[in-house]
Amino acid sequence: MKAVVMREFGDPSVMKIEELAEPKPGPGQVLVEVKAAGVNPVEAYIRSGSYPRRPELPAVPGGDGAGVVKAVGEGVKGFEAGQRVYFKGVAPGLHGAYAQAALCQERQVHPLPDTASFEQGAALGVPYGTAYQALFHRALARPGESVLVHGASGGVGVAAVQLARRAGLTVFGTAGTEKGRVMVKEQGAHHVLDHGDPAHLDRLMELTGGAGVDVVVEMLANLNLGADLKALAMGGRVVVVGSRGSVEIDPRAAMSREAAILGMTLFAATPRDESAIHAALLEGLKDGTLKPVVGRRFGLAEAPAAHGEIMKPGSFGKIVLIP
Repeated sequence: MKAVVMREFGDPSVMKIEELAEPKPGPGQVLVEVKAAGVNPVEAYIRSGSYPRRPELPAVPGGDGAGVVKAVGEGVKGFEAGQRVYFKGVAPGLHGAYAQAALCQERQVHPLPDTASFEQGAALGVPYGTAYQALFHRALARPGESVLVHGASGGVGVAAVQLARRAGLTVFGTAGTEKGRVMVKEQGAHHVLDHGDPAHLDRLMELTGGAGVDVVVEMLANLNLGADLKALAMGGRVVVVGSRGSVEIDPRAAMSREAAILGMTLFAATPRDESAIHAALLEGLKDGTLKPVVGRRFGLAEAPAAHGEIMKPGSFGKIVLIP
């Protein structure tokens, strides 16, 4: 099978197409023929060697994908050959999603309803899992509260908008392009702001009657965290989903609001968290309230270009690889 392999850490050019033997599922494992693989910023950080968690090399990148079950190992009860699935995570070894087939543990595989395409399935694992963990397991967001999603036109942002709207929150979303803002509105945001406008948080305060929002889902904390704190309501929470550096803040902005700054990483999700996440995603896919937006598609050999694209500003939907 063809797969993207990295034998060293570095820039996107370290990812190259190689021919690998197709893996065989062992006990408790599922082999998936990959129809689409999700590309996530965390994979670019891992590839560069700057992320704290480093795989053993050589490695096949990617943990998100969707496709059809090719074979199952001994003891697998929940899946059978020919079934449509999406997966989040892969078995140890050269089994990443950037390949024509991926080997997963059974717990990493989930049914993909006919209401979702394979490309949409590949957009679920990290983006929707991150958004759900941030909103409901870290911020403890409740119906009737308000949320600001910074960078709402990207993969995690779209997921956060849809999940928050489905849960009964008032949703404010920001995007840096007109195309992105139109899309964020279409995904359910009640109010959409241009985060390139220096006065966009002033507008947010006007829209909330000066109260601020209960929750901020922050994708770029090194730029926005200080301002986020001043846009919070009393008892508000900022969940830091992403950051590309350090930031200086005024602690009094948090003190005066009795606010909380919450870090999160999906790697820390417990099995109970994961179970709740995927139960909610399945129901949202079935009833049509969750619809991942696919922005750009690349072939396997274009994985370096996809990694370059995922790190650019002005994101629009999810980037996927099509094996």
